[in-house]
Amino acid sequence: AVFRCLRSGDNGGFKKLILTASGGPFYNKTAEELKDKGVKETLAHPTWSMGAKITVDSATLMNKGFEVIEACHIFNTTPDKIEVVVHRQSIVHSMVELPDGAVIAQLSVPDMRECIQYALTYPEIKPSKLESLDFSKIGALTFDKYDGGTFPLLDFACRCFRRGGVIPSVLNGANEEAVSAFLKGGVKYPAIAETVMKITEDFENLQDPDAEEIIGAGLEARRRAAELLR
Repeated sequence: AVFRCLRSGDNGGFKKLILTASGGPFYNKTAEELKDKGVKETLAHPTWSMGAKITVDSATLMNKGFEVIEACHIFNTTPDKIEVVVHRQSIVHSMVELPDGAVIAQLSVPDMRECIQYALTYPEIKPSKLESLDFSKIGALTFDKYDGGTFPLLDFACRCFRRGGVIPSVLNGANEEAVSAFLKGGVKYPAIAETVMKITEDFENLQDPDAEEIIGAGLEARRRAAELLR
């Protein structure tokens, strides 16, 4: 979606990238209310039907943290030029603010086949069998700030990107292990963020790593997370 929006900018760069988050099943919940949330509640996403792991990441907003890191690499930018807003309708998939202040948005039904088809047929745009948006039925599109206190992993991911080196790989590995333990019923929901942050903060960073070192750091993070969770 960001790529499509940027094509409207005539290669003039951008002022800001705006990523939308559905907010997952726990939007507007407090940290206290999330203490006893189980697997079934966490997997009850209001909009998307996805695999278990990415659905948990959506609940913690870790998925959006990874998207910020990805966008920084893909579009050669930094987290301070990326804004994340909660958009419950999942109709606006991303927006780009151009240097002159104009904002370009990409809208479509919440269906991943749209972006997959675009990737497969690019630069052509082919007809699809997806339903068209009916704005009279949508009624309203809302955008809100996320609660960084209740959902700390998004901001934490941005800090991990700034640390660089192997830390983003450590973040990913620790999260994979923590989510796996949660899905197996071995830990409670708050343990996901607690584990990810503990393992990543304590990990000794290695700048300018090669591929083997990046992969190795992720595997070591998984091992440490599993040990901590036990």
